[in-house]
Amino acid sequence: QVQVVESGGGLVQAGESLRLSCAASGSIFSIKPMGWYRQAPGKQREFVARITSDRNTNYVNYVDSVKGRFTISRDNAKNTVRLQMNSLKPEDTAVYYCYITVANGNVYWGQGTQVTVSS
Repeated sequence: QVQVVESGGGLVQAGESLRLSCAASGSIFSIKPMGWYRQAPGKQREFVARITSDRNTNYVNYVDSVKGRFTISRDNAKNTVRLQMNSLKPEDTAVYYCYITVANGNVYWGQGTQVTVSS
């Protein structure tokens, strides 16, 4: 069984920073893409960032609205992924969900962590 647990959400003012962390545990032999989605009230869940490791090279993708402000990173030895969020805006307010993709293609999600940015 695989567990994915996020942490690091909270309430901040516009312009401030937060760092989200996500740890995966359980029957994991290797993790392929891992990353973050978010869901704001009344909106569909949207992609935020993804990181894929291939032969010690990391490939990252971001939604346009967070480019230059958010940075995703991963620690393969610890099965963790982080999202550093700088210059936060009220429109970044959402529940942020971490996901991992394991070797057989299954995707596992965390329970979500709330990020609230006040203006």
